[in-house]
Amino acid sequence: MASAVEKTGALAVVSADPCYGACDMAFQDAQSIGADLLVHYGHSEMTHLEPVPTIYFEAKAVVSVKGAVKKALSLLKPWKNIGLVTTVQHVDMLGEARQTLLKAGKSVAVGDAGRMKHAGQVVGCDYSNAKAVAQDVEAFLFVGGGRFHAIGVALATAKPTVVADPYEGRAYLVESEVKKILKQRLASINEAKQAVEFGVLIGLKSGQKRLDEALWIKKKLGEARKKATLLALREVTPEALMQFPTIEAFVNTACPRISLDDASRFLKPVLTVNEMLVVLGESTWEELLQRGLFEGTS
Repeated sequence: MASAVEKTGALAVVSADPCYGACDMAFQDAQSIGADLLVHYGHSEMTHLEPVPTIYFEAKAVVSVKGAVKKALSLLKPWKNIGLVTTVQHVDMLGEARQTLLKAGKSVAVGDAGRMKHAGQVVGCDYSNAKAVAQDVEAFLFVGGGRFHAIGVALATAKPTVVADPYEGRAYLVESEVKKILKQRLASINEAKQAVEFGVLIGLKSGQKRLDEALWIKKKLGEARKKATLLALREVTPEALMQFPTIEAFVNTACPRISLDDASRFLKPVLTVNEMLVVLGESTWEELLQRGLFEGTS
C-alpha cells in the first residue's frame, strides 16, 4: 500500500506499532510527524472526531461462508430463532448466511443499533448489534474466524453462540470458553472485595479514553472509603501494573477485553466498570450477567 501511495507523489510512512482496532488509531503519531492524511486499513470507522483527515479501507474476505454456515446447522438444531452477527470482513456475505438459515427453517434477526457502520457487525468491545436483537433470539451464529468475537457475543448477551468459521470450514460452540471466563470474573470480583487500595486505569488510545468514567469510578470508590489512584497508560500490561505494588486491585476503563481475556496474565484483579459496581454492592453478579460485561455505566 505504501508503494501505491507514493505513486501519487506523496510520501508514505508506515506505522509499525501494533493496532488493535479502530479504537487504536495512530492519530497522535500522524500529528507528531506532520502527516496530512491517515490511511487505516482493515477496520471500519468508529468515530467521526478524527483530529487528522482519515480514510478507512475495510478489509473484506473473499472466502465463501455458505459451507461453514451449513455445518453450523446441526449445532443450531435446538433453537428456532437465530441472531446473526459477523465482523467487517464478512458483512457483505451476511445475506448468503441468512438465506442458508432461512432455507433450514430458522427465523433470523440481524441487529442494526446504529453504533456500528454495518448491520450485524460486531467488534471486540461493542456488541450493540447483538444486544439489539438478543431478546428476540434463542442463540447467535457468528460468521468469521476464531473464537474472540463469538466469546464476546456470548458474554454480552448471555445466549448460546455458535461459530461458523469459513477459513477452517467448520462450526463449533464457545460454551466451555465462556464458562471459564465467567468463573475467572467471579473470582476476581470476590478477591477485589477485600481490597482497600485501587488503581483506576485510563486508556490513552484514541478510542479507549474514558476520563469521565474513570473520574466517576474514583468518586464512587472514595464514597466507599476506598483509596483510588488514577493511572493513565497506552498499554495495559502486567509489567506496567507491577510498578504499583501497594495497589490491591485495578478498575479498567480502557478496552474491557483486557480484563476478560487476559485475566490469567495479571497478578491482581483487573475489573471492568460494571464488575466494580458489584464489588461496591451497587449491583449483583446476576444483574451483571443480564446487563453484559461490556456496556459502560457513566
